[in-house]
Amino acid sequence: MPRAMRQVRRRRVATAAVGTAVVAGTAGAVHHHQDQKYAQQDAAAQQQYDQAYEQGVADAQQSAPSVQQAPPPPAPAPEEDVITKLERLSALKDQGILTDEEFAAQKAKLLGT
Repeated sequence: MPRAMRQVRRRRVATAAVGTAVVAGTAGAVHHHQDQKYAQQDAAAQQQYDQAYEQGVADAQQSAPSVQQAPPPPAPAPEEDVITKLERLSALKDQGILTDEEFAAQKAKLLGT
């Protein structure tokens, strides 16, 4: 192959390599610029969110009563109804734990007689 043709071929390869490097470098720079832009936008959005949150906390503290109210007293435990108590006494009598007299006394006490 003549020397002149080799030089032309080398120049074409070199030109293509330089062109590729320029495109790749430009793409990298654009990508970096976009990353910075998006990071700044995210930081601004986060700052707005933080300010809104702080304002909401301040508003809530101002609207809250200055004297804390005591929590309501717990509800009294529901009393067992008489029927349930009589059923328990009957079960104890059936198991032999209570005698007939003890059962009658407890039953009278429950019924208020």
